[in-house]
Amino acid sequence: MGDGTAVRLEPHEMALLGEGPRAAVTVALVDLHLRGLAEAGRPGTVRAGIADAVSAQRPPSPLAQAVHACLHEPAGLRTLVKDPDIRLAVALMRVPLAEAGLLRYPLLGATRAARRHVRDLRQHHPLPTSRRGLTDHERLLAVALHGEAALRLLVPRFALRAGLVRRAEVGGKGLLKPSSRGANSGGGGYYSCGGGGGGAD
Repeated sequence: MGDGTAVRLEPHEMALLGEGPRAAVTVALVDLHLRGLAEAGRPGTVRAGIADAVSAQRPPSPLAQAVHACLHEPAGLRTLVKDPDIRLAVALMRVPLAEAGLLRYPLLGATRAARRHVRDLRQHHPLPTSRRGLTDHERLLAVALHGEAALRLLVPRFALRAGLVRRAEVGGKGLLKPSSRGANSGGGGYYSCGGGGGGAD
């Protein structure tokens, strides 16, 4: 048990503790994109890429694998977060985090120690000033800890087309709409991962 601060966290776990399931799925989507396993589909959606998941030196996380399995048809972030298989993958992620004292029972919200740990990680890993020279892991770490700001800096085209960040206002006062939840904003379709059709919102 303990306070969980000695646990080595993966980026999608940091995102879950810091901002919740939407942020964790966002990190999984960026992970898949960096591997060539996901690309932007119709506006506000993501679809499977053409790369072979088995060929990767380091296999995707179980959450990323669950997300990839849902991308046989273009899907938006909102749809993916609600998909039963992805929700199960998130639930399974929570088990070791709860055992490490980073999630509290029964609602499995982040503990005070977990929130403090994520804050410390943000301070020790500030938002990069450039995308140049970063490894994929460093990019994922930045997205997990800094949300939308990191998405706009590191994978701007994919993030915008996939609906992971808000679009610029048309005729508004500012270029970008403010986001209150970092990586948690994004569009989504109304069809389920298991099949069916629909449009992006």
